[in-house]
Amino acid sequence: MMKTDLLVQDLLNGKPLAIARAITAVENELEQVNDIVRLIQPHLGHAYTIGITGPPGSGKSTLINALISELVEREKKVAIIAVDPSSPISGGALLGDRVRMAAHSRNPNVFIRSLAAKGHLGGLTRMTSSVVDVLDAAGMDVVIIETVGTGQSEIEIADLAHIKLVICPPGLGDEMQAIKAGILEVADILVVNKADLPGAEETALQLENMLHCSGDGRHRTVMRTSAVQGDGVKALVDAVEDRMETLRASSDYARFSSTFRTQRMLSTHAAAIVGKFIAKHKGPEIQRICLGLQTGQLTFPAAVPEALRILSQSEPQDSPK
Repeated sequence: MMKTDLLVQDLLNGKPLAIARAITAVENELEQVNDIVRLIQPHLGHAYTIGITGPPGSGKSTLINALISELVEREKKVAIIAVDPSSPISGGALLGDRVRMAAHSRNPNVFIRSLAAKGHLGGLTRMTSSVVDVLDAAGMDVVIIETVGTGQSEIEIADLAHIKLVICPPGLGDEMQAIKAGILEVADILVVNKADLPGAEETALQLENMLHCSGDGRHRTVMRTSAVQGDGVKALVDAVEDRMETLRASSDYARFSSTFRTQRMLSTHAAAIVGKFIAKHKGPEIQRICLGLQTGQLTFPAAVPEALRILSQSEPQDSPK
C-alpha cells in the first residue's frame, strides 16, 4: 500500500489515482484515514459545494451532466459525488448516475465518484463530508453532491453544501404539499427541470407562491431548466456563482466557513460515536433511552444528559496510588 504521506502529496497534486485511493480509504474507514484527514486539513477551503436533491424522476443526473459542461466551459475543475443506492448483493453503489455522466469521464478537469449509501438515511453516506474534503484538497473548484433521490427526508445535504438546489419535475400537484415541509425548505434555488413539458409553468408558480407565503425571511428563487435541451442551464450556473460570491463577500464568511466545516465533521463522526457508545453500553438503561427516542417519549435534549450520566457511572475509577 502506498505510504500515506506520498499518497497525500500525489492527491494535493491532483493525480486521479491518488484521489481515488484516498476516497476509497476514507469511504471504507481504513487504518490510514486519520492520517489522510490530518494531512489535508491545511489545504481545505478552496472548493465550494453544490448539493442537488429532489424526488425520483426529476432529472437530477441529466441536469448535473449539463451543469458539468457549463462549469468546464468556464474553466472550472469539477468533482461529482453521486450517492447511489447500495447493491443488495455486493453492498457497492449501483452506478446508474456515472453511466449518464460517462461523456465527461475522460476530461482531466472532471472527477466522478459514486458512493454507496450503505443504508445511511438522509440521502448521503456517513463519510460524504470527508470525501468532499479530499476533493477540496485535490484542487477542485466545485464539488457537486447528488443525493440518493428518495424524497422528502433528504435534508442532510443542508449541513454539507454551500448552495442547495432542489430539483422538481413538472406536475407534482398534491405531492407538492407532501414534500414542502422537507427538502423544499432546505433549498437556496428551486429548479423546475423538464420545463419544456406540460405542467412546468404551473409547478413553478406553485413553488413561487409557497416561497411568498413562507414568511421565513430567506431569499430563495425558482428557476426553470430543460437539461436535455440545455435551456436555462447557463442562467442556473450564473445564479449559483452569484450566490457563492455574495456568501464569500459577507462579513461573517470566515465564521460561517469555520462553523460549516465543524458541522461537516460532526455529521461524519457523530454516527460512529453513537454506534461505539451503544456497543459499549448495552444495558437496560441505554435500551430505555433508545426506545424513548424511537417512540418520541424522550427528546434528544433530555436524552443527552441521561446518556452522559450513564457513561460517567460506567467508566472505571482510577485506582488509588
